[in-house]
Amino acid sequence: MRALTCLLMLCVALSACRTSSPSTVVDPLTGSWEGEWGPSPERQTNVVLELKWDGTKLTGTINPGSRALELGKSSFNPNTNAISMELDAHDVSGEADHYSIQGKVDGKTMSGSWTRNKGAGTFKITKQ
Repeated sequence: MRALTCLLMLCVALSACRTSSPSTVVDPLTGSWEGEWGPSPERQTNVVLELKWDGTKLTGTINPGSRALELGKSSFNPNTNAISMELDAHDVSGEADHYSIQGKVDGKTMSGSWTRNKGAGTFKITKQ
């Protein structure tokens, strides 16, 4: 009986010392995304998006490289998977053009719509 009591006390002591590992939060955004965007299903252009989400702040670049455009005001709601991004660019004539992008993340796919000063369209991209 004494051995059983000691064994039970040892088990209780060990379970109290046991540390649980922190739950891992999956980052659904950080990485490279590739796909198409355009004003109509017939007029789509390839696009690459590099995103970084730190759990609260969303930053990124569209078409990294010599034609890169930095995202401005951007956000992601992990409860609804809604994403919102804005950026300022210049059109072919050099005029300032503001883009507003609204979408939804579904696993490794993001899709939605965008508007700009002179148009609107849709996009669909996949996380690589």
